[in-house]
Amino acid sequence: MNPIIIVLPILSLLMFDLGLTLRGEDFVRLLNRPRSVAVGMLGQLVVLPVVALLLAWALRLEPLYFIGVVLIACCPGGSSSNIFSKLAGGDVALSVTLTAMSSVITLFTIPVLLGLAVQWSGAEVGGDIHLPMGNLIMQNIVLMAVPIVLGVLIRRLWPKVAVRLDGLLSRIAFPALMLLAGIFFVQHYADIVANIRQLGLCVMALILLAILVAAGLARVARLSGAVRRTIVIEVGMQNAAQAIAIASSPFIFANDLIAIPAIIYALLMNVVLLIYVGVLRKMRSSEA
Repeated sequence: MNPIIIVLPILSLLMFDLGLTLRGEDFVRLLNRPRSVAVGMLGQLVVLPVVALLLAWALRLEPLYFIGVVLIACCPGGSSSNIFSKLAGGDVALSVTLTAMSSVITLFTIPVLLGLAVQWSGAEVGGDIHLPMGNLIMQNIVLMAVPIVLGVLIRRLWPKVAVRLDGLLSRIAFPALMLLAGIFFVQHYADIVANIRQLGLCVMALILLAILVAAGLARVARLSGAVRRTIVIEVGMQNAAQAIAIASSPFIFANDLIAIPAIIYALLMNVVLLIYVGVLRKMRSSEA
């Protein structure tokens, strides 16, 4: 089975579910809490891609894997971050705002950052990979912007229906992502095992550095504990489904090898954040 058959619908469903949760006040929050939003966006849209570029360069990754690692960092926050923020005792409203804003802003930043990644990787020199900017922008609009807008419209016109749909889709988001990662893992088992040491190190370093940088930025900005936890989760949890969709799409890279770092990331990211949430919950229970 070609994984792209399920990748694209899963990504659209995740974005549609995000739209179902959005309200006007989620964007007004940008004006009311500019410092919290600015720190989250800085960590996610600027610092994380820079960290990914430097890691991929320092570890001398092959061009396809180099692009794949940077692709992860270019993507917006994961749709499950709101659930993780709630479990961690974070600011769920802020989490929704950051996820929504990053999903919109990355429609424009992904092409720029990926173009830079392709140049840095050296892939263009050998002519082995090309980045069709127009196709990338169009796919992001169709698979992300349109489903979000549809979700927002349903939320506005039929709020009760939106709540029921969100309850259903939010329950299947995490299993769907794990199913997607599992299918890719089985199909590309040999390539993953052959490169697991280098890619695993790179991806784990990316996750841990994202968490540390996000926590550091939030502390420097003197944000509250709940807000810090949310920013850590938002910066540490990227939309792996979108990374896989861009890598494997026949309209863009059409190369499953570029998706391998995102597959490894999807598995490690959830393990690390579950540990993070578990430690936080244990600390709160011991203080009670």
